[in-house]
Amino acid sequence: MILLEKAALYIRVSTHHQIDKDSLPFQKKELINYSKYVLGVDEYEIFEDAGYSGKNTDRPKFQEMMSRIRAGEFTHVLVWKIDRVSRNLRDFTEMYDEIKKYNVTFISKNEQFDTSTAMGEAMLKIILVFAELERKLTAERVYSIMLSRAEKGLWNGAPVPLGYDFDEELKFAVVNEEEAKIVKFIFDTYEEVKSTGEVKHRLEANGIRTKRNGHWTTKTISDVIRNPFYVGTYRYNYRYSPHGKIRPEEEWVVVEDNHPAIVSKEQYEKLNKIMDSNAHGRGTDRTKENHIHVFKGLISCSKCNKNYIASTDRPRSDGYRPSVYRCYNYVHNKKQYRTCSGGIGEVKLGPFVINYIANLIKSNEFISTYGSKGTEKEVEKILLKGSSFKGVAGIIAQDLKHTYEVLLKNTGDILFDSIEEPKDIEQDMELESLKSEKKKIERALQRLEDLYLFSEDSMSEKNYLVKKQELEKRINSINDKIKKRSQEYSRNLPGHDLSFIKKATQYLLAHNLYNDRAINYNKIVKMIDKKLLQDFMQCVVKKITVDEDKTISSIEFVNGLSHRFIYRK
Repeated sequence: MILLEKAALYIRVSTHHQIDKDSLPFQKKELINYSKYVLGVDEYEIFEDAGYSGKNTDRPKFQEMMSRIRAGEFTHVLVWKIDRVSRNLRDFTEMYDEIKKYNVTFISKNEQFDTSTAMGEAMLKIILVFAELERKLTAERVYSIMLSRAEKGLWNGAPVPLGYDFDEELKFAVVNEEEAKIVKFIFDTYEEVKSTGEVKHRLEANGIRTKRNGHWTTKTISDVIRNPFYVGTYRYNYRYSPHGKIRPEEEWVVVEDNHPAIVSKEQYEKLNKIMDSNAHGRGTDRTKENHIHVFKGLISCSKCNKNYIASTDRPRSDGYRPSVYRCYNYVHNKKQYRTCSGGIGEVKLGPFVINYIANLIKSNEFISTYGSKGTEKEVEKILLKGSSFKGVAGIIAQDLKHTYEVLLKNTGDILFDSIEEPKDIEQDMELESLKSEKKKIERALQRLEDLYLFSEDSMSEKNYLVKKQELEKRINSINDKIKKRSQEYSRNLPGHDLSFIKKATQYLLAHNLYNDRAINYNKIVKMIDKKLLQDFMQCVVKKITVDEDKTISSIEFVNGLSHRFIYRK
């Protein structure tokens, strides 16, 4: 609780107002004097944001001030003018409504009012409405001027494309002869090979870099070929933002033959038709791939239990757009569910899940080889092997114990075989009969060993070895029958498609799930049919739970296994 009054003096100037009466030193001096001699508040603290725009409140010192107001440190907020806080009515209203909750008085020195009075509060809102109106009218005037300039073919400012330099005297782009050779190389090569990927390889082979000395991508090459600037056409107001959505064609400003061209219109039109044809030829598959989210429907939030929504993330440098998954409540009810995870990307989720499945297969192979000589701790070590699990300290003991017991008993495929007892009575009876026969032979083998080692009328070593070999052969034969019956039953379980499992197994083998190397998910997902990968995940994984700190808290498999993870703090 505040015992003494204390003022927060907020000062902001944009880069266009660092002079005269709007300068920081002037504002600071005036607000200090006002606090001391008009309000009688000697305790104050200054918050300065120099060079920040007033279009929003995303400024470091302003945010710090608000945080400390919430902590109850101040009784007054003083500014030189109200637009020092924000020129946006909504932002200012939200700020003002919040400080009122903490009984903080807002005062604008220049407009000579404070919100401790009803009239002062009304005047504040009226003035702010006009401040926002002025900002919008200014923006509209600037936009109209820039459209008018574009219609006359005048430069409105933008990065100058490859092949041109900006001429300060002409105030427009002029041809850079050396870079123009690169542009012609791109157009001529694409006309020959009809592949942006091949053009990229040839540029790299010749040591040619981008205008800003960067590496080429198929996207940047495509942008060059699609840019009408190279045929002398000036196009303005094409997109809503530099990399945003394309505006309706009637809003474009297009001035043909405005400046020197580097390539002919005939070649430009020919190459763009080729690009259109290539895109159309692969359009169906590419559209499908863009909408195939490998883990769609499998992820849920540990906080609110809602499913995650799948969407596409930003394009990477190679043009690939991975999936991103976000909690339904976080997206649609942000204020209420702020503690839910904001989302998890495929680039993190994919390597974790696919390598964990691979490690589960390796654990099964390990126990099949060593049996009970292999420990739970060794199984856990195999399950968490790889860089994808760096932050994971272990698996919940109960889940690890259950998995270990299943691995010891398992005679089939750890991924596709149900770990529950079969429900089909006839199948169940046949398996039980085989298991019973196996136990009888194992007891006979034990009696044989006892007879040979401890009986006074011991049999000869030759007879013992012959009998032992015969009994072990019968046990192995029964084990094969049990395994075969278990696999046949597993394949006939509802929802399991034998043809798909065969494809999935081939896919897994092709990508080395059974060797010691980690799987590069982010590489193979760009190379294979994503539908196959999605089907595989749907067949193996039942549920993936993501925690509020964007870590994978558990994976539940369709066969009943469930693993919960412990993370290092």
